[in-house]
Amino acid sequence: MHEAPSSEELLGSVIGFLNQVAAPQLSGQAAFHARVAANALALVEREMAQRPTADTRARALFAALLNDEASTLEALNGQVCAQIRSGDLACDNPSLLATLREITSAQLAIDQPSYSGLNP
Repeated sequence: MHEAPSSEELLGSVIGFLNQVAAPQLSGQAAFHARVAANALALVEREMAQRPTADTRARALFAALLNDEASTLEALNGQVCAQIRSGDLACDNPSLLATLREITSAQLAIDQPSYSGLNP
């Protein structure tokens, strides 16, 4: 039985090719674009690997903050924003700050994993 490579394996192969084979043989703008393409694919790879867990955790954090276990992440996010805008949820609320800090850290781990603020 033939098994196709996974999406993650395919992305890893293309990223490796761009970084280790293509970019070193290119110069100027072409080398720059090869590095940009590899970085974009690495972001997609991190998104695929980390987004489900990050979204599940964000939903749990918002649900606990709002005492709403039934709503979707998108609905909870909207509720948090609305409550902050209306003043019903104070911007200096320790639970809100901890929730936003954790959600933002998870997003940064996907978008910019080498961001120095992620490592205290």
